[in-house]
Amino acid sequence: MTNLRKKVFAAISAGAMLFSVVSPAAAQTTLQVTGNGSDSTSAINLSQAATTNVVQHNDADIHNNVDASANSGSNDANRNTGGNVTVDTGNAKTDVAVSNQVNSNSANVACCAAQDTAVLISGNGANSTNDANLSQASTTAVYQDNKADIKNDVDAKSNTGKNDANRNTGGDVQVTTGNATTLVDVSNTANANRAQVGGGTGANQGHVDVRIVGNGSDSDNDVNLLLAHSTVLSQDNNARIHNDVDADANSGKNDANRNTGGDVIVDTGDAKVDVAVDNAVNFNWAEVDCGCLLDIFAKVAGNGDHSTNDINAALANDLNVFQDNCGQETNSIWELSPIRRHNCSLNNDVDAKAKTGLNDANRNTGGPNGADPAVFTGGATSNVDVANSGNANAYGVAASTEWPHFTFGFNFNFGGLSLSELLALLGH
Repeated sequence: MTNLRKKVFAAISAGAMLFSVVSPAAAQTTLQVTGNGSDSTSAINLSQAATTNVVQHNDADIHNNVDASANSGSNDANRNTGGNVTVDTGNAKTDVAVSNQVNSNSANVACCAAQDTAVLISGNGANSTNDANLSQASTTAVYQDNKADIKNDVDAKSNTGKNDANRNTGGDVQVTTGNATTLVDVSNTANANRAQVGGGTGANQGHVDVRIVGNGSDSDNDVNLLLAHSTVLSQDNNARIHNDVDADANSGKNDANRNTGGDVIVDTGDAKVDVAVDNAVNFNWAEVDCGCLLDIFAKVAGNGDHSTNDINAALANDLNVFQDNCGQETNSIWELSPIRRHNCSLNNDVDAKAKTGLNDANRNTGGPNGADPAVFTGGATSNVDVANSGNANAYGVAASTEWPHFTFGFNFNFGGLSLSELLALLGH
């Protein structure tokens, strides 16, 4: 009896699970123009800038070529004289498993650290000119990109048939085959991005205190305040998968022809083909909750006659989130944009065959009391299961706080699942 079991695992992690944490520290800024004499000119110009860039990129190119076969057939017992002829094969089983698991990015980036800012223009003399100019800007940019090109070419065969017992004389002729079983599992899991920017509303709250008080007559006092924050989050996945599976199980094609003098029986085993192809690709999860809130206090009071006092404040908070699957290929991660063209594919080509037929028992001559020639075939079963899932985008805390940790197995079945259920299934 022959038993062949072959498993192939191609678990490649191209930069898999790159984890990044960036946390700006809290700070305090104080600007004061105080106690200057009459006719003086005082100015403070301060610019503060913080930039955080996180770039994560994976590119996987996988080609698996598997040729697996198990054979206990193709036996000959021909032209024998004077006894019984028996061909009895064992089982033949081929088991192929291909698993590809690639491309995962994870980033946790803090933004808008709590910062207290105090601007004070006070106690300056008559006819003085006093200016305080403050610019505070922070930029957070997260770019996550995955590209996967996977090709699986599997040829799996199990054979217990193609046996010959021909032209034998003087006894019974019997051909009995074992079962032929071919199992193929192909699993592709690729391209997952997870990004969390910020720690929640209120967690990064700062205080701004602007005061112009107690300055002399005819003084000219100005405070110009610019507070700006910009967040850019771009997630992109591109997967090209081609599965070509040719699976055969054969216990048929047996010949028992032109035998003389005994019973003739051909009895085949079962032929079974099981093919499962599971593709789970392209998932984006993002939560952006910077909570860049400012507690702002501004006061102009107690300044002298004919004084000119101005407070100019500009507050800006921009957020851009781009999530895309099957987007246009780019030469650089920095070229990611919300305008995409479909440029990926998922192609499954499965040829599954189970055969117990095509048996011959022809031109046989039995004895006077011999039984009629008989052919008994086993069952032929071919099962093919193809499951494709992916292209899921989740944004915001309401979507899900869990993300797949790439502990996938076979036999995915995502049909009819909601996004939250899908993400929960992909996790532990």
